[in-house]
Formats: sequence, structure tokens, C-alpha cells
Amino acid sequence: MNILRLKALLGAGCFSIAMVGAVMHPAHAGGLERGWYDIDLLFDPAQVTGEVTGTYVMPKRELKNVKDADPSDGDLTALGRSSTNHDTENYWVPNVGIKVGMGPIDCLGDYSQPIGVSSNPGANWAGAQGNVDTEVKSEAFGATCSYKMDLSKGQFRFIGGVFHENVSGFKEQLVAPIPALFGTGIGRLDLEGDGWGWRAGVAYEIPDIALRASLVYNSAVKLDNLSGTLDLTQVPGFINPLNPFLGRVTDVSGSSEVPQSVELKLQSGIAPGWLAFGSIKWIDWSVLQSIPFCPTGAATCTTTSALRLTSLDLLYRDGWTVAAGVGHKFNDQWSGAAGITWDRGTTTGLSAQTDTWTLSAGVAYTPTQNVELRLGGALGVLTSGHIHSVVGSDGVTYGTDYTADFGNDLVSAVSGSFKVKW
Repeated sequence: MNILRLKALLGAGCFSIAMVGAVMHPAHAGGLERGWYDIDLLFDPAQVTGEVTGTYVMPKRELKNVKDADPSDGDLTALGRSSTNHDTENYWVPNVGIKVGMGPIDCLGDYSQPIGVSSNPGANWAGAQGNVDTEVKSEAFGATCSYKMDLSKGQFRFIGGVFHENVSGFKEQLVAPIPALFGTGIGRLDLEGDGWGWRAGVAYEIPDIALRASLVYNSAVKLDNLSGTLDLTQVPGFINPLNPFLGRVTDVSGSSEVPQSVELKLQSGIAPGWLAFGSIKWIDWSVLQSIPFCPTGAATCTTTSALRLTSLDLLYRDGWTVAAGVGHKFNDQWSGAAGITWDRGTTTGLSAQTDTWTLSAGVAYTPTQNVELRLGGALGVLTSGHIHSVVGSDGVTYGTDYTADFGNDLVSAVSGSFKVKW
């Protein structure tokens, strides 16, 4: 969820309108998406503009009818572990940016957290061998500039920039249900990696009618240096004497990426004081299938490698987000907007990331020409589905730890923003 800077037509001139909420970005998106990349501040007409935004998202995904699908490594269902659980946790999404204009050139520096995961179902449920606690976070620092020139009745922009992204996180899962005397039986994978990406795009604006169309491509961020540790100190070696990695910490490495994306945004004044807007975004989540990890220094590391110690099994499909809405100026100080967003779920069966429908609304208060305060909220539906095993493109069957059902669940979010112009 993010903040959309808007303009609306009023007679022969324009005014600024802002909507805080999930109009152009779902409150709880598919894949690993959270804040993604937002460069809308680049279009602010002020010479210098600074903005701080914070969004709090509250997804309430509940799993039910959970069953241990592989009793050979300890039947958690027979052991009386819970058949229901929470699959999500609440989280914050911050964003900070400052834009400077110098004639035909505008430049934006920004901080965001594009991807993330928060899930802490604990060990006392029938799916613990799939997940006990998972946390992924990212930090991205970007620099984006545009060059504008007159074209017909408006202005055409060339957009380009670079960004650096750091990704870190961990996953815990139950390796073996053993008596507490010998340990928890939980293994933990810690990882961290970073990489560079770039963006390029174009935009066309006719300020007199608040028209803007932009198309921006964000490259993938290669995480070829993804490395960390696999901690199996809580899983004693007598569980399997033939496995030399039990009971110890092993340095591991692998590779992945934050996927590429393309986003088209449109807006236009439609009547005095009214604006219509919409967007379509594609993210290449299908590049994230099974991500294997092997001991550091292994010659090769694939899903079928003999040295594969563990893997992050995602098997995503591509994500699509479509949004539309309207904005209105009430007076010189107050304006508002409302919209609807559809986000196509990225799951192929291994997770509960099905389609999401979101309604959002927000207001903007402008006490002076130099200050804007915004507040908004969103309420959405996470659609129902079933978690089950899936055969990957490599012929391997994934998701054999547990099965589960889930119904239509709610997601809500609140967001606030403070903008200053010079």
C-alpha cells in the first residue's frame, strides 16, 4: 500500500490532491511484495519536496483443517498438534523521499522496503515441519532522475535511475519432533544478500487537464551472493547418524533475485474538481521457484544436488495488480479519493497467497501551500483456497509437509503521510 500524488482539473487550472490508502497498491500483495518501488514523488511540481510515509498492514489469514502430510518424519497430527493457526503477522511499510527540481531535470532520492514476509505460527501445530517462524525484510536506496521537454500540448519525460537493495531474513521449521530433553528439534536458516538494480521509463503530462501517463520498468536485483548459516544444533545427530550436518552450524550459500516489474499508470481530470486514475502492474514472481542452499564452497547447488541441505520452496506464478479510482477536491484545504484494487495471487498451491480485492479511501489536508497531511485506510478480502503439494518444473514434488484449507479472510491497513515543499 502506498501514497498516490494526484492532480485534478478545476476550471482552467490545477490543484493538488492526495489519496492515502491502497488505491494503486494492494494492502497485502502476492509474492514477497510490500512497499515495492514508488517514484511518484518525482512528478511533484515544487522545486524541492520531502515526504515521509508509514503504512500499517493487518492481514488476518487463518488456516484450518491442517494435517501432517508426511507421517514418516513424525506424525504431528497423531501427536495432537493443532489443526488451526494464523498464517500472517501485522507489519509496517515505511517510505522516505526527497525530490529536487533543476529546470528540465528532476531527481529523487528515496528509501523503501520493497519486499518482506512475516509469519510466526509457532511449533505447536500440524504444519510445523513446513514453518515455525519466517521473517524476510529488505531495504532499498534509490536515485532516479527525469528529463522533460515540450511536446505538443504537454511535456514528455525520460526517466532513469539505479537502486541498491539488501535482503535478509530467516526461516525456522521443525526438523524432527523429539523429547525436550534432547532439544527443540527446530532448524534455522539465516540468510543475507544484496545487489543493484536499475529503472527506465517514459511519461507524458498535460498539466492543464491533469493528464499523466507513465510507463516504468524496474530491473531484477540479482542476489548471487546470498549466504548465511544453517543451524541444526537443536537436532541431535542420533536422529540420523549418516547425516554429518545434524547438531552443528554450517555455512551455506545460494542465489536468487528480486524480480523485474513493469507498471503503467494513468490519470486525467474528468470534470471540474474531479480526477480519474488507474494502473496495471506486472511482477515476474515466477522466477522464484525452489531456491536451494548448499554448504559454502560447493561446486554446484541445484534442487537435485546431493549437497543440497535445504531450500526455500516458493513455486510462484507471475503477479498482476490492477487498480482504479476517483479523486475530488472539496475546498482549498481538503481533498479525497477512493478506489478498488485487484491483486492476482501468486500461489500455485504451496501458500495461502490467493487473489486479493481491496477497497480504499483517504483524505488530504493542505493547511498551507507548503504542507500536506494525509490519512487513509483500506479494507480487503483475501480469497479462499487450499494448500497442497505441487510438482515443480524440475519434476520434484514440493510442499509435502502439510495440507490446509482457508476461507475468505479480511485484510485492513492504515496509512499516514507528511509532505513539505519549498
